[in-house]
Amino acid sequence: MKRRAFITLLGSAAVAWPFAARAQQRERMRRIGVLLPAAADDADFQAWVGAFQQALAQSGWIIGRNVRIDTRWGGGKSEDIRRHATELVALAPDVILAHGTSTVRPLVQATRSIPIVFPVAGDPVGAGFVDSLAQPGGNVTGFMTVEYSFGGKWLELLKEIAPSVTRVAVLRDASQGSGTSQFAVIQGMASSLKVEVSPVNTRNADEIERAVAAFARSANGGLIVTAAGGAAVHRHLITTLAARHKLPAVYSGRHFVTSGGLISYYADFIDQYQRAAGYVDRILKGEKPADLPVQAPTKYELVINLKTAKALDLTSPQTLLLQADQVIE
Repeated sequence: MKRRAFITLLGSAAVAWPFAARAQQRERMRRIGVLLPAAADDADFQAWVGAFQQALAQSGWIIGRNVRIDTRWGGGKSEDIRRHATELVALAPDVILAHGTSTVRPLVQATRSIPIVFPVAGDPVGAGFVDSLAQPGGNVTGFMTVEYSFGGKWLELLKEIAPSVTRVAVLRDASQGSGTSQFAVIQGMASSLKVEVSPVNTRNADEIERAVAAFARSANGGLIVTAAGGAAVHRHLITTLAARHKLPAVYSGRHFVTSGGLISYYADFIDQYQRAAGYVDRILKGEKPADLPVQAPTKYELVINLKTAKALDLTSPQTLLLQADQVIE
């Protein structure tokens, strides 16, 4: 081979190799598992997952080009969630996104190596998912939603929008530390606001329906629905019961109010899912969950349904309407 031809060939190869390497990097497909405690047609969860995917795209992760997302919908049934958790772990994804205690727990039981990021969790330390908020220490991290002071805020909101309420049923999940802690905060404030509070468990639909119906037999009642997976799964039933029995209710999340509930104050789940996408991005780029601290909410939202207020013969104070992030008319 002539010297000039050899140099030309060598130069062409030197140029081609970096392009080939970059092409291989672009084509490398990463895998994300998603486990959700809801039905596939749940509009709220679809919106949250959409926000997650949009935030991923802003970081350069494009579905079908360099990332694949395998989503499993548990529908709120623990046996289905456990089965889907096992399926996702068997796929060996690079990271799994899991909503709440009901999905994180079976995943932790199935794997201690695959990174898990939660956009929503009540008490990850109490649940045993992380060693501490600052130093998770294992394969799980994410974004908590519960600040126990929420309990006092919910009770204040209920009294503000329905001053005649003197009895409050608190729907909570007694199996979760966050559920009992939220109830304790509400109970601690009850005497100062001159109300009596009683707990209602959210284990299944029949239990909720019986307890709410029994509670509604006496006058001046109201509801507080704390953050719990069971309450979210049964939110349509709970808002229907509140309407049927004419019970003013404060909820932990706007998805209750869009389903017909009266008022909610809680962390903004769209924001939580977008922030979770940031952690997933960092993990895909090589960081470890153990080094990513669990973060508290940074954005909250107050949502009021005026149509529901009218049906309950309630007048929303102007001061409350001015504070609202969204008013549904």
